[in-house]
Amino acid sequence: MITVNCKHDFPKLTKTRLKLRQITEADLENVYSGLSNPDVIKYYGVNYNSLEATWEQLEWYAELERTRTGIWWAIISAEDNSFCGAIGYNNLSREHKKAELGFWLLPKYWGKGFVQEALEVVLEYAFQKLHLHRIEAFVETENISSQNTLQKCHFQQEGVLRDSEIKNGRFISVAVFSLINNQ
Repeated sequence: MITVNCKHDFPKLTKTRLKLRQITEADLENVYSGLSNPDVIKYYGVNYNSLEATWEQLEWYAELERTRTGIWWAIISAEDNSFCGAIGYNNLSREHKKAELGFWLLPKYWGKGFVQEALEVVLEYAFQKLHLHRIEAFVETENISSQNTLQKCHFQQEGVLRDSEIKNGRFISVAVFSLINNQ
């Protein structure tokens, strides 16, 4: 069963194997561990080369909450309370009832279905509590794993933005996915 508990106005979401909670200063080392890992950042648009620099990411999460332009959760294993990764929304537009989805996991949690499980409750929150109509995801075309995860959660690929970004000195293409709330 999915429950939503709002303490200090931040929603805590739960699933059988996962707890999603607010990202705090105490998560700095875990966020750095993920966003400095070559395997995690291979297809991710943000990376950090020091613990000090990673404060920028924590400030970004907090700014999204302050400005109400997004919300990100820490993904926590319900079994042992270990930090697994992060998932959330940014570029949230209340006017257009849409937001952009993002997520990442530490490699030791890959292949366990954690993102798909977290997505279920995060999507429910977006559609039922935020009253969004559209969730967008932009995924590097080489990131087949994330594309498969989105498709398992009923996202549809809308197209490809060819050579739309420069990463590591070369152009990359980005696939655009969306999920529409038809309820």
